[in-house]
Amino acid sequence: MPNPWEEIPLSDYENHMKLDSVMQLQTMNHMMEGQLNTSYPVSSVIILGIAGGNGLEHIDKNKFQKVYGIDINSEYLKTVKERYSDISDILECMRIDLIQESNKLPKAELLIANLLIEYIGYECFRKAVEQIQPKYVSCIIQINVDNSWVSDSQYIHVFDDLAKVHHQMEENLLIQILKSIEYKLIGQKERLLPNGKKLVQLDFVHIDI
Repeated sequence: MPNPWEEIPLSDYENHMKLDSVMQLQTMNHMMEGQLNTSYPVSSVIILGIAGGNGLEHIDKNKFQKVYGIDINSEYLKTVKERYSDISDILECMRIDLIQESNKLPKAELLIANLLIEYIGYECFRKAVEQIQPKYVSCIIQINVDNSWVSDSQYIHVFDDLAKVHHQMEENLLIQILKSIEYKLIGQKERLLPNGKKLVQLDFVHIDI
């Protein structure tokens, strides 16, 4: 059975995410600017679930020598390469099914995973982190104030099949899972969304650093 993310048109996903009633595309872009422009001493970054590349315009080529964009949808990756041809010399897009093929992930010093863990689960994310062996991990999860995790819009039925792979997120559980593989929490931020949901950014560092 194909992963539901392979069936969702990028235009529907992005148009839903940028609605005034949702505001996730815009909020994520701002938060990702902060993730990429941290003072962490890194020169490589891997972005899991890169979708259409939202936020890649904040890549500083004076800082990053390598950028990996990972997604299960090959059409998304094709769009990323077209949109961000200005960083083509350092950007490498890879189609990887994180649930089945985490062993194919390359190493990188900074791992960014935004609105991704919800769709692969804690255990798969832990395996991905162990494979990538980053110095720093920065992830954004969505916390729902009610049982609705997809905001209402004219695009809502495009996401119906995601219910098969969606996992409810809890900050403390994610913190404990990363602690179990020797990553400690060093930062936490929250951004409220118009629909009452909130995005929570959690940053970790490996304890050996």
